[in-house]
Amino acid sequence: MDNKKDQWSTKLGFILSSAGAAIGLGAIWKFPYMTGTNGGGAFFLLFIAFTVLIGLPLLIAEFIIGRGAQKEAVSAYQKLAPRAPWSLIGHWGVAGAFILMSFYSVVGGWVLIYSLLSIPGKIIQENADYPELFAAITGSPLLTIAGLALFVLLNIIVVSFGIKDGIEKASKLLMPLLFVFFIVIVIRSVTFDGAMEGIRFFLQPDFSELNAENVLYALGQAFFSLAVGISVMVTYSSYLKKDVSIPASAGSVAVMNIFVSLLAGLAIFPVVFAFGLEPAEGPGLLFIVLPEAFAQMPFGELFLCLFLLLFLFAVMTSSFSMLEIITSAFTEKKERSRKKVSFLAGILVIIAGIPAALSSNLLAEFKIFGKTVFDASDFLVSNIMLPAGCLFIALFIGFIMDRTLIKQEFSNGNKLQGGTYLIWFQLMRWIVPITILIVFLSTLGVI
Repeated sequence: MDNKKDQWSTKLGFILSSAGAAIGLGAIWKFPYMTGTNGGGAFFLLFIAFTVLIGLPLLIAEFIIGRGAQKEAVSAYQKLAPRAPWSLIGHWGVAGAFILMSFYSVVGGWVLIYSLLSIPGKIIQENADYPELFAAITGSPLLTIAGLALFVLLNIIVVSFGIKDGIEKASKLLMPLLFVFFIVIVIRSVTFDGAMEGIRFFLQPDFSELNAENVLYALGQAFFSLAVGISVMVTYSSYLKKDVSIPASAGSVAVMNIFVSLLAGLAIFPVVFAFGLEPAEGPGLLFIVLPEAFAQMPFGELFLCLFLLLFLFAVMTSSFSMLEIITSAFTEKKERSRKKVSFLAGILVIIAGIPAALSSNLLAEFKIFGKTVFDASDFLVSNIMLPAGCLFIALFIGFIMDRTLIKQEFSNGNKLQGGTYLIWFQLMRWIVPITILIVFLSTLGVI
């Protein structure tokens, strides 16, 4: 199958699918606990600043590279800059997406298990011990691997149908449901007694506790939540029609991502503070703290079920993009079947994800630089591969890619965007790479 014959059927489908790629674990799972452990409102403000000033320009850049080349990630860089090292950016992205999906799918498996348990009301029980439940699920090698495999299988099914009939149709259904469920949860969350303290923690910045590491995490969170740096959006935009405005589409994705992050904070922190729980719980925040909080409210099981289904929808739409970049890299030639390649890629993801799935049980004592396989994979992708990939892309756009093609794809024939183009291009050429380098060097203690 020639996957280049496949295109997004509508602009809305592209935006929802791209937003779905960005809105997932980054916005709903990782953002709340990163905010809770890195300064609350100050972290959120930094995250917004990095998203607008660094993430959005990079998102536009990936859209331009993908549609300009009309190729998936690997082939796009090979076409636009055949000589190494620039043509290796696509390979870097595929490798990053593969590693990311291997541990991402572990959490996806947890969400899937929790969602299945919540439907018949098996989570919130009288005298339930939620830390023990989380430990029992993550501590079971069989359950974690089964959850991982089932989650990846669902991705294989959707991605095997292609862009228009698979990813776009799923995103058009799941993304609106995600927003409806989220708004219901937020309305309930902010009406608790004591919720205002959680809102202040989340929205009122206090920069006294910030350090270089917090800043790096905020930058990494902006990259992670927008899915930039591993060329996922290069692949998605390669299916984009020429009459769609790239800056407007990228802006819509960024705004939706910030809005969902805001909703995530408003859904979680008011509940956490209203019930006297700990906002710095870490990765277990959604699986331990929230069930405990929902257990104390009327219709708590219903709201928990809605939240977990919402969470599952977001995780799925995000993981589609990771499997898509891996699959599309190997389906450029007609003789390669998308269904077979997506199946084989999914099987490899499951195999690669097993060590991360076992990090909370059989391999809990196995450390890489003091981190479990899961945590080491997360750190490698979020704090090294994503920022490095973003740096490579910024340099590629600023100094390597053909300027005429860049301007053509950015402006799309609209002369009014000329001034905006100049601002964006200078950001990409100087501000974005310099900011990434400064944050890196500061974290390493060099400056």
